[in-house]
Parts: sequence; C-alpha cells; structure tokens
Amino acid sequence: MTTLTSANAPVSRRTLLRVGGGLAVSAAYWPGYVLQAQPQTHRAKSCILVYLLGGPPHLDMFDLKPEAPAEVRGPFQPIATNVPGLEICELLPQLATIADKYSIVRSVSHPNSNHTPMIYYTLTGRATAQPLVDNDIRPPQRADFPHLGSVLSKFLPGPDSLPGYLALPELAIRSSTQGEYKRARSPLRGGSAGFLGSRFDPFCVNGEPGTPETIPAFALPDGVDVDRLESRAALLSLLDHPPGSAPVRRMSELKQQAVMLTGAANRGRLPAFSLDDESSEVRDRYGRHRFGQTMLMARKLAEAGVPMIAIHFNEMTVCDGWDTHSSNFFALKSELLPMVDQSMSALLADLDQRGRLGDTLVACFGEFGRTPKINANAGRDHWGDCGCALLAGGGIRGGRAIGASDRIGAYPVSEPVDPVDLHATIYHCLGLDAELKIHDELQRPWSISTGQVLTRLL
Repeated sequence: MTTLTSANAPVSRRTLLRVGGGLAVSAAYWPGYVLQAQPQTHRAKSCILVYLLGGPPHLDMFDLKPEAPAEVRGPFQPIATNVPGLEICELLPQLATIADKYSIVRSVSHPNSNHTPMIYYTLTGRATAQPLVDNDIRPPQRADFPHLGSVLSKFLPGPDSLPGYLALPELAIRSSTQGEYKRARSPLRGGSAGFLGSRFDPFCVNGEPGTPETIPAFALPDGVDVDRLESRAALLSLLDHPPGSAPVRRMSELKQQAVMLTGAANRGRLPAFSLDDESSEVRDRYGRHRFGQTMLMARKLAEAGVPMIAIHFNEMTVCDGWDTHSSNFFALKSELLPMVDQSMSALLADLDQRGRLGDTLVACFGEFGRTPKINANAGRDHWGDCGCALLAGGGIRGGRAIGASDRIGAYPVSEPVDPVDLHATIYHCLGLDAELKIHDELQRPWSISTGQVLTRLL
C-alpha cells in the first residue's frame, strides 16, 4: 500500500490526481486528513458494521446543540465522557464511560435525503446506474455494485467452515403497499454482492439469535436427519459432474458448502452461531433483546475469523426502526438509545477485555442524519447534509471527534466527510488499498472505493 511517509516516499497516481496543481495552492485550503501521511497500521482481521437503518438522529446522539433554539435542540442534554471535552447524549451513559475506546465523526455529509438511494450509496459507495427513488423496494440485482462485506469477502476470504460476509439479518425493510405497511421484509439493493456474483452474497442469519431457529436455512426437512442429508448429497455428487464452465463449477461448490454447513450446524459443530457457551452474565450485559444477542453473536463470528459481520439494525419499534418522523424522542428514550448504549458498550468492552479490539474494526452509522428542526409530530425528518459515525478498534484511535457541524447541526463547518471516506478507512484498516480493482459483468475495472482515508483517526 503506497503511503506518504516522507518527502522522498513514492506518491500514488491516485494522490497525484487528487492534489493536481496542489503545489500552487495553500495547504490551508486542504482538509488535514488529505495532506497527512497514511501510516501503516495494525491490520484488523474483521469488521463489525452496525448499520442503523432508517437514519439515526445525530443531534440526539453524538452532536447535541444545547445552545440551539428549542425547535432544534430537543429535550436531551449532553453529558461528559471519560475523555475531557468530549460530550455525548445523556441517554448513552455506558458509552460515555468508554469514550477512549472509540472516535466520532460529526461531519458525515452527502447531498441526498432519500432512504433507498442513500442506503445503496452508504453500503456500496456508488450511485445506481438508474437512480433509485425513495422507498424503492425492487430486489437486489446482479448489475448492482457490491456491499462492503462482499468486497471484503472477495479479498479476505473467511475460514473454511464459514462464509466471508454474514448479515445479521439481511438488509431489508418493511414493504409498503398502497401507503400501508405490512410486516413482510423486503431485501434491499445495496445488500448483495451485485456483479461480484452469488459466491460473495451475504450469508443471512435471519432467525432469533441464541435459539435453535437462529438460521432457518439450516433446518432439516421432516423425516430427514443429518446422516440421510449427507448420504443424499454424496449420491448427487456421483451423478453431478459439472462441465468446465466456471459458473457451473461454482454452483456445484456452493451446493457442497451448503450441505457441509447444514450438517455441521445440526451436529453442533458451528459454535460461532450458538450462544449456549456464553454465561448468563455476558448475555445479560449485551441485552436480552434481538439487537444485544446479535451483537454478541457478531463478536463470536469475528473471533472465528469472519471478515465482515453486518448488523442491519431495524427493530420493529414504536417508530419505524430509526426512521423517526414521529415520536422521535419517545422512541429514543424508551427503546433505541438504551439498546445501542447497552449493546455497543458491551461489545467494545468485551472485545477489549478479550484482547480482540485491535483485531476487530467496529463501525456504526446509518444512511443519513435527521433534520435540525423538530416537526409537528415530535419527530425529525431525513437529512443527508449532516450526520455522525462512530469508529472503534482495528487501528482506530479512541477518544477523538473529527469534523464539526454548524450551530444547529445542519451542515459541516469543518472537515466534511463523505460516506465513501468511511469506506476507504474501513478498507485501509483491513489492509486493502482503495485503488484495488473489482470488475463488473462487462469486465470494466472499478476501484473498491473513491474515498479518502481518515488518517487523523489512525
């Protein structure tokens, strides 16, 4: 990986293009993280992505504005953390005690405030060829750009017995029919491997963590035990001689992997998917709700060597997950922020105590922030122009806040960060250069990220 470490160090073509003519421009006009060196960091082995689907309200979490007008600031107060000068919401008291373990970006910004396009953009780093409209629930397509996890899975394959990208659960929202929500979960574009192919699609864990139904796909048909399943698979393999085409060979390999995983799961040989070996104390610490137990499972999967564990958090709450157009403050106080505070603090503390925080990058963000002005329903609406992100472990320095928003949290006033910069930083921490290429169905090369590494956090 090319870095800028001294005056004589090699400079990548990408860097030259970015700062072309830069010698004639005062350094004062460039964000600090552009001109800083990109130090070689300890390479993380896994990433746990906590994606707050719906749009987390930055003004009520990590960027409170107590001096703003009443129609902006809301009812919550900032509290001190264990890092002098760094404050977060009073509803995040446990995270406040370990702020030295994570850093906050307060200037995440992109000029789009619609769910579907921004979900796609914040998880793939690209806009779709055919622009999506808000709440477009068409299923993922093979022409799509790949999810971050699919890219990591391609270049950092997981252990032999496990996939490289696990989604807990898959990226999905409730479907909307004639204006009325129904309970069906619709997979969203941006959550699959897209043109990288089915080999790098997520392995979706859609069941309830810590129960026998954790992975519905592993359930055996009535009257079929593990021995019979494996005998059937062995017989099929004798009849199935795939020709030389790569796609057909890959399909045969996927069948074999499915049988292997199903057999191992039903014989109790996939401990990373089970919480039976975790003490009641640990499970209580993470929280006995779906989000908490999912975070605990994510820790186990990271320890098992899975490169990407993506938690697409859209609990069925008093609001529509994190899409808090109404009852924003009630939902945050009664459900959302207590869950995040308990489970995120448990995860970071647990990883640290087990000596795994340096090997595990934890990233938490959503598709956008929410409006500074509180609406008539005590809610906040979509707001792509400013939001926050939390990064921890995996080579990230703790106890920092970079970027700043204006007095009402509407726009960045220093160090604006595009979501693709978060991607570039994630890839960097896992040892991948943003210039690394992937190829679409027409064999056109694409860099895995168009962003810049946030070196101030390294």
